Amino acid sequence: MTERASKQPHDPATGSGAESGSGTDGGRAPVIAIDGPSGTGKGTIAAGLARDLGWHVLDSGALYRCIGLAAERAGLDLDNADAVGDLARRVEIRFDSDRVLLDGDDVSSEIRTAAGGVRASRVAVHPPVRSALLKLQRAAVRPPGLIADGRDMGSNVFPDAVLKIYLEATPEERAKRRYKQLKEKGLDANLADLDKELRERDALDRGREHSPLVVADGAVIIDSTDLSIEQVLARALSEAGRALGAARADAGQE
Repeated sequence: MTERASKQPHDPATGSGAESGSGTDGGRAPVIAIDGPSGTGKGTIAAGLARDLGWHVLDSGALYRCIGLAAERAGLDLDNADAVGDLARRVEIRFDSDRVLLDGDDVSSEIRTAAGGVRASRVAVHPPVRSALLKLQRAAVRPPGLIADGRDMGSNVFPDAVLKIYLEATPEERAKRRYKQLKEKGLDANLADLDKELRERDALDRGREHSPLVVADGAVIIDSTDLSIEQVLARALSEAGRALGAARADAGQE
């Protein structure tokens, strides 16, 4: 599995990284974790931060979407934890620029549908699946730093992240954004259906037993409902500057 990088591709299965992606001392690369429900702009903000900081990006949501799609293609019951977990350990997922490759097949559009999000939430509840992906996600950490977006980046995958951001927005606004994205890609979409699916996915993500969607301890909460992407990014960059400055100051005192 390879994360999207701001410079060159990297395979975290063979690369090196911090065990939990903590601060800036000891030669460990820093991590900024961005969590929140679907449609809050996590991916866009993560990409913007990576571009401005010159860091790498990990799109964890795409991993779960790929596992859900792979399980469906294999004819597996998405609620069968052991079977889907075994599949998660065997498939190859790579990011190549803006393309997502599942066992060599470009699934970039297929995983970004509303159905792809529902599949992701169904397979994400399984501990074997989360365990299979956890090591890969943590191994994605490398200098100069990593922006990781998902639903449990700050609470579970990178609990020692130098900065944790939780993005939120109303379901209505998120549905409108998703509708616009799908239409721009030439895909069919129904606003009422998207709103319903988003609310259902929220319930799945927040209600799962293992690593549910929560606001991580110490996270900065940003409500993007009435904010532009530029405004959210400016706030995130400001928070990143403060967090990194504090981390360097702490490291200098040790």
